Amino acid sequence: MSKHPPSMRDVARRAGVSLSTVSRVMRAVPGVAPAVRERVQEAADELSYVVSRNASGLVTGRTGRVAVVVPFLQPWFFGSVLAGISDGLQRAGLDMLVYQVGEMRGQRGWTSSLPLRRNSDAVITVAMDLSAEECGRLDDIGVPLVLTGQCVPGRAGVFIDDRQGAAKATRHLLNLGHTRVAYIGSEGGSWRSLSSRDRLEGFQGAMVEAGLAEWSVLSTPGRRGGELAMGELLSDHRPPTAVLAEFDDIAMGAHRTLRRSGISVPGAISLMGFDDHEAAAVLDLTTVDQSPRAIGAAAADLTVDILAGEAPPDRHVEMPTRLILRQSTSAPLRSEGPS
Repeated sequence: MSKHPPSMRDVARRAGVSLSTVSRVMRAVPGVAPAVRERVQEAADELSYVVSRNASGLVTGRTGRVAVVVPFLQPWFFGSVLAGISDGLQRAGLDMLVYQVGEMRGQRGWTSSLPLRRNSDAVITVAMDLSAEECGRLDDIGVPLVLTGQCVPGRAGVFIDDRQGAAKATRHLLNLGHTRVAYIGSEGGSWRSLSSRDRLEGFQGAMVEAGLAEWSVLSTPGRRGGELAMGELLSDHRPPTAVLAEFDDIAMGAHRTLRRSGISVPGAISLMGFDDHEAAAVLDLTTVDQSPRAIGAAAADLTVDILAGEAPPDRHVEMPTRLILRQSTSAPLRSEGPS
């Protein structure tokens, strides 16, 4: 028969101290003499004692776990943010519980179906674009709420300026000399966040600022949507000389259509994405990097600081975006003439 794992009581017996003293040492609570603290730690090491999260929770009221709510585990962006959150929580000694909402998001009262109450110390949402009602229902759980990909007054959040990022990308194409610039955006899908709207508005604003007509095509998210949208753009009697895609995934689909059509990139059409997908470098795709893993790590750090009382529960953290220049964009081959 296997032995029972050592308990806190076993450590107290070996160290010759009370159970409460062991508890204070294991929780790093001040007020224990250094010599006693060292004796307790030595006893714990000798017994290979590991603090039980459940037992510790009875004393501290904490579970040592943070719940992370995501729409889906795909596409790539969500997995990258989760990896960053995991990095940050592990550094703080916290566990991560992941809840994929999926199509449940469309159901009224979906928040109450998540087993979050008494199961986590905080909740992080990833690109959920929560309404005021949904935020309120998550507040009812009674733990801090941190949003990623969403900036809401009075609520903690980590986000980028999608509008500015898309405008920066558009100006890059305009500065190269392009005047016929099209935008491929996404529509549909319960996982969409406000970033889709903001990126389109950023493109439109930069085009208006340059005195040019905005030209956009909305399609289904993902590579298939990019393929179809690029096909639609190529059917125009004067196709664009440059295209900005809302996501790198969309840009990859657009690139496939151009390749199959025998149209050179960037010779005939410059192509640009947004996100810096891990495959973007393979296609030499110019893009806007928003470092989703860094966003996740920042959300974890903010959550830890809020739990420790070192940050207010409404702190906003805006992450930077960077233009990544590669070989898929260049100046147009010849003058485009009047737009």
